[in-house]
Amino acid sequence: MDIQFNENKLIALYIDIDDLLKSYHDYLLSRGLLSGTRATRTPKLSPSEVCTILVSYHYSGYKCFEYYYRQLILGSYREWFPDAPTYERFLDYVPRTVHLLYLWLFYLSAISERTGLYFVDSKKLAVCHLKREHSHKVFKGLAAKGKTSTGYFYGLKLHLVINNLGQIVSFLFTPGNVSDNNKKVLTYLLGGLKGSCTGDKGYLTSLFGWFYVNGLEIIKKPRKNMKALPVENWKNKLINMRPVIESVFDITTTVCDIEHTRHRSPVNAIANLLAGLIAYQHLPKKPCVYFPSISKNTENNQLNKAA
Repeated sequence: MDIQFNENKLIALYIDIDDLLKSYHDYLLSRGLLSGTRATRTPKLSPSEVCTILVSYHYSGYKCFEYYYRQLILGSYREWFPDAPTYERFLDYVPRTVHLLYLWLFYLSAISERTGLYFVDSKKLAVCHLKREHSHKVFKGLAAKGKTSTGYFYGLKLHLVINNLGQIVSFLFTPGNVSDNNKKVLTYLLGGLKGSCTGDKGYLTSLFGWFYVNGLEIIKKPRKNMKALPVENWKNKLINMRPVIESVFDITTTVCDIEHTRHRSPVNAIANLLAGLIAYQHLPKKPCVYFPSISKNTENNQLNKAA
């Protein structure tokens, strides 16, 4: 997997976000949504540069953003960011770009291929040790105590939908106590998708009929206390491919470093999460599965529903 941090990666990321922000600015201008007042001081770094620095951190191999900024941005890559301020000053720039990072990630998920084969799952994002949940203050009012198959935790949840090519199609952050089969969560994540989607046993929901009528079939294994119904062979294959989303979570955690307990600001923490997912979306190689027979069956099912 190519995750090298070099000049070409910096240039590619900068061009991507700069073009997007220019289009976003033109859109706001055409709609008359830009304020007539302007800031009296011009920041040393443009929003595109700040976003590029935040995302590039996840390719650098560093596990501490301060060391990355001081040693690379202010050191080896100073020529690329000649006006980069001190580390303390740069932290003041981060909250101003959270909405831009969200826009960038939303755009990348919107242009992901709609292949008709999707996988849905959630991942815990612990913000502190469970024993310190009552004294934790950084995420007070945002985080909550939840439970997964590995036990209890205190923090947030990342809900993802990916296609069979490993691209993120939809995402959502919730408190840790929000269940996977929550109606609002599933409606937001899966709304508008067509084809077939599979998840684990936690995705038993009463919305199966609603999704099916709207062109999406949710496939999952029954629980132990439920009667197993016969299913088509291609559906069993699709269920067996579900661990591909676990590989995506593994990369976002170990490579992109989206989960740690060193955050001192909830806003900067969200910026780190968004930047990590953006970095994943830009990886040239992602975990993927492809079976032509399954894709063909899914396409036929879509045609039958449309008929």
